Amino acid sequence: MPVSSVPAPDVSIILPCAGSGTRFGAPYAKELHCLAPGVTVLDRSLEAVVDLVRSGLTVRVVVVFGTHKLDTVKYLARYAGMMQLVFVYQDGSAEPGLDGAIRCALPMTRGPVALVLPDIVVSDAGSLRNALRHTEVAGWAVVAAEERDPAVLRQMGALTVVDGTGDVLVKAAAEKPADPAGFNALWGMVAVAEDEAHRLPDVVVRAADSPLAGAVALMVERIVNYNTAEG
Repeated sequence: MPVSSVPAPDVSIILPCAGSGTRFGAPYAKELHCLAPGVTVLDRSLEAVVDLVRSGLTVRVVVVFGTHKLDTVKYLARYAGMMQLVFVYQDGSAEPGLDGAIRCALPMTRGPVALVLPDIVVSDAGSLRNALRHTEVAGWAVVAAEERDPAVLRQMGALTVVDGTGDVLVKAAAEKPADPAGFNALWGMVAVAEDEAHRLPDVVVRAADSPLAGAVALMVERIVNYNTAEG
């Protein structure tokens, strides 16, 4: 298909699938773990993206992959008729880590950007659509769930959320904090306006000042991380 015939997306999704997922402890990619007949973790994580398509938006999904994830690339072909799929190879030596995956994907994004992790499942598929609406005013928004278990917060993007005027706001944020005291929630997806998207890699870097402070938090009942043997 000629490039000129591809419509510009209303929103772009970064889907990093190049990680090793060693904590998952299975001989296959964690996102391909079967949760029900014909339904994988990846399908569940993409429910929020499918919701965007069904709402009438043109969605571009930028998939970041490594050579060990070709089964995931093949699996994603089932979504080709529903959304624009763009595949970007991550060279782990040049751009390592999750922040490197995001940097690899950013040049292919257009419009507001959402970070959706293939091993994270949120309980409300419509929450991402609502988060993207909030970026039009606030710039940043997260889909979050209440969490007070220190062990869980040390393995996730931890937040301190407070009630604002009509919205729940992020007061502080840290990636996998060594000391989770004071944090009361975790994020599952991040949405950002196009002009702020260049700061998205800092969301997942421990040593960086998180740009999520001041973001709107769309609270859901549950967020599950399947990058564990228990998930």
